[in-house]
Amino acid sequence: MSFAAFTPFEALAEKLLPYATEGSTDGSHDVSHLLRVWKNASAIHAAEGGDKEILVASTILHDCVAVEKNSPLRAQASQLAAKKASDLLTDIGWQTHKIAAAAHAIEAHSFSANIPPRTLEAQILQDADRLDAIGMVGAARCFYIAGRMGSGLYDRADPTAINREFDDRNFAIDHFETKLFKLTAGFNTAKGAQIAQVRQERLRRFLDEFLDEI
Repeated sequence: MSFAAFTPFEALAEKLLPYATEGSTDGSHDVSHLLRVWKNASAIHAAEGGDKEILVASTILHDCVAVEKNSPLRAQASQLAAKKASDLLTDIGWQTHKIAAAAHAIEAHSFSANIPPRTLEAQILQDADRLDAIGMVGAARCFYIAGRMGSGLYDRADPTAINREFDDRNFAIDHFETKLFKLTAGFNTAKGAQIAQVRQERLRRFLDEFLDEI
């Protein structure tokens, strides 16, 4: 596993990473996703500050309970992950206040949970995770998840939903409008918003070029 990416907290990463994606077969929420989120979080942390150890733990464990996108439990996934993370961090001897801070960051990171991030670490993790949903990686993840859910790429009769409601359960590109393009407006940190704007422009270019080809 890629413990070195979490320098100087490699020992913490070694303890937590085995539980980070336990039981999951979702390639959009695998260890590579965690490493991308950590890369984003590190860039934001360098500009904004915060407790980096809490940020490492919450990044590694933010998806530690696997819930599929189409599950009725989806909105509870981050809270279930926060509970599991709290137990893991208790077992390795973390202080109560640091466990609570990591748990809050984990439960607040999720778009579906709709929990406001109250701490800087929670704001950074939410921004870092949402950055992975836009840009080129966001487009790739969108189509990957659509494939897992059995969705089509687009509605061939009305791909841009001029005369119908958007339906991202059945058509992958509808998800761009129903969620992905909306994420940029909700960033918490100045650095996160700056990166998001660049990735949003990439995502829009991708959709424009995709539509041109069909």
